[in-house]
Amino acid sequence: MSKKTIHKLLVANRGEISIRIFRAATELKIRTVAVFTHEDRYSLHRYKADESYQIGAENEPLKPYLDIEEIISLAKRVGADAIHPGYGFLSENVGFAKRCEKEGIIFVGPKSDVMEQLGDKIAAKKIARKAKVPVIEGAEINTDDVSEIKSFARKIGFPVMLKAAAGGGGRGMRVVREEASLERNFLEAKGEAAKAFNDDTIFIEKFIDSPKHIEVQILADQHGNIVHLYERDCSVQRRFQKVIEVAPCQNLSQSTKDKLYEYALSITKSVNYSNAGTVEFLVDKNENIFFIEVNPRIQVEHTITEEITGIDIVRSQIQIARGHRLSDPQIHLKSQQEVPCKGFAIQCRITTEDPQNNFTPDYGTIIARRMANGYGIRIDAGSIYTGFKVSPFFDSMLIKVSAKGRTLKGTCRRMIRALSEFRIRGVKTNIKFLENVINSEAFQEGNVTVNFIGEVITCIRDKDKKIISGDPEKIKKIYDTWVFSRDMRSNNPNWQLIDTLT
Repeated sequence: MSKKTIHKLLVANRGEISIRIFRAATELKIRTVAVFTHEDRYSLHRYKADESYQIGAENEPLKPYLDIEEIISLAKRVGADAIHPGYGFLSENVGFAKRCEKEGIIFVGPKSDVMEQLGDKIAAKKIARKAKVPVIEGAEINTDDVSEIKSFARKIGFPVMLKAAAGGGGRGMRVVREEASLERNFLEAKGEAAKAFNDDTIFIEKFIDSPKHIEVQILADQHGNIVHLYERDCSVQRRFQKVIEVAPCQNLSQSTKDKLYEYALSITKSVNYSNAGTVEFLVDKNENIFFIEVNPRIQVEHTITEEITGIDIVRSQIQIARGHRLSDPQIHLKSQQEVPCKGFAIQCRITTEDPQNNFTPDYGTIIARRMANGYGIRIDAGSIYTGFKVSPFFDSMLIKVSAKGRTLKGTCRRMIRALSEFRIRGVKTNIKFLENVINSEAFQEGNVTVNFIGEVITCIRDKDKKIISGDPEKIKKIYDTWVFSRDMRSNNPNWQLIDTLT
């Protein structure tokens, strides 16, 4: 396969991921192009590129980022050889990849036929079964007949999970524990999926209680070579949105990890996958593994994999799109044995959410800010400067902060130090909440599951280690104290958070 030339790269995205891609491209001496809507006209990503162009009308804050034809037209007009979709928006849109291929524009990601097979959660399960990878039983909902949906839910057994087939990020997802609430949740999930992905297809599957959410990062070239970059533990979630991620996972046996790597490689090899991708699994308390989906794109949390491996995943994506082999000097991964894994890394997502108001996204003008820094700390930020107006139209994430260390507990201490350095005034943030999650014993021991945040106070004990139960209002008060104070244990000596899900 001959090498392809990329002189100019357009990033069909916004915020911190656009800036991350611009930086990788600049290192490769590729000219960069940003797109922005009128709402985003003061966002930093437009100033970090060599060229930037507004898309959409002034009264369209979000929709233009999903306008395939306008983005393709702009790319052709400015002479962009390639488009990187980032994550979210059009990153998993098969139609977008096909249009790029049709117009002779390099799509920095897998081929459209591969995305068709793996990008759709339902199709991906069929691939997984052929590859002899264990899956959660489920099916696409091809009817609006509630009686049929209820019949299938009874067949696989409650609780069940409803998911949007066309995307992720927690949108269009609902856990239904009883038949009486199935219809309402189905209609809500369907409407949310249509709004987020322009596709209201929903599928239903058996819900696994209290698992770990583990994902395996893979990197593959266009010549059949593929490696994994180990795993990330993404169990700290709220409403199916990841909050804190850790790489690698502390409390899984090596035999289970090896199975995860084997399954991830088996699925992706079976479809001749190329570029970066993530294979996601649930692992229950007995370390049974269940395949969830393949994300055919860069992940928000790719940063921590880069930190433990030293491999620049975004730069590698561009080099793979150019036609380079993993073993070429431009990427320099000759074999799986050459992929290092050193220490631990943690990523926290600092958002403009108000924990004291049910984590409602906040917006307004940033009137002051101080960023963290120092040894072992990495900052990936979008628009975070004094005077910037946080918009209600976009995702609430402001900053991704990553910490690296030799041990998980040492990395936790470094992250807590970094979080304590931040000062953001003018909008509410979740910083203190993040501090307390990382301060918890369960997190530092690697014992959290996907229910950690929701059930963080289900098991509390006093100084004599006696289980305390009773008044829900009293428990709520203790929970609020833990969530919003910097150090629950020092401020409340009569109480100690021991476990979360035991």
